[in-house]
Amino acid sequence: MQNTLTFPDLLRLIDERSTAFRAAVASAPSLDAQVPTCPEWTLFDLVKHIGEGRRDWAATVAAGPDAAAKASAEGAPAAPREREALVAWLAESTEQLLDALREAGPDRGVWMWWGASQSPPTCGAVARHQLQQMAVHTYDAEITIGAPQPLPDEVALDGVEEFLFTCIATTSAWPHEAVLVDLHATEGRSWRLSLSADGARTTRLPEAGAVPATAANTSVWGTASELVLFLYGRIPVDSVKLEGDPGFFDLLQAWEPEQ
Repeated sequence: MQNTLTFPDLLRLIDERSTAFRAAVASAPSLDAQVPTCPEWTLFDLVKHIGEGRRDWAATVAAGPDAAAKASAEGAPAAPREREALVAWLAESTEQLLDALREAGPDRGVWMWWGASQSPPTCGAVARHQLQQMAVHTYDAEITIGAPQPLPDEVALDGVEEFLFTCIATTSAWPHEAVLVDLHATEGRSWRLSLSADGARTTRLPEAGAVPATAANTSVWGTASELVLFLYGRIPVDSVKLEGDPGFFDLLQAWEPEQ
């Protein structure tokens, strides 16, 4: 049985990944360095995105289930350009998010953008997605300073499913021929993504490497970290083992379904 991370674990890991992110920022030769995995951004732009985004999500969680849209942190201080002050501002941003999530608890309803996904409209789902945002952007910061690290196993194993359940799942029709895609993490978990006129849905395969009665059109193998980074477009297709048509992932990346 595959279990998702508990709410306390999600909060702990958000804090841990945020600490790792700040360490990368603190050790960077320059805040003006270009981020290789987000080439339109400098490291300062990435920090600004992380800090402002966490403050906005803190405000959204605090607004409660009746909020009609994502909230903004009105009156929040702008990201400072001086490095020490910027790192402190970033730490405060993370703490605001964690405080809001602790106060709300995992089951409280909240506005979210993933309406037609497989993730519920709860603060627990927000925490789950925020962990992956923090983890992937920590990788962005680390690669910028030339020291990229794999995502921690417990983060990455939850991250494969979280991406499939939140970022891909939809009831909008897949505009191409129906396809089945199996993803296998070497740590021992597997998932099947089904895309058809009914939309996109993911199911857990009962055993690592299990082969269902209906064969997949495409299968992908890698560590959980490699799978997450591949799904988020941080590493190329040749970083994972793939059987089937790699062109499918170009179609998937170009697809913009309604949530």
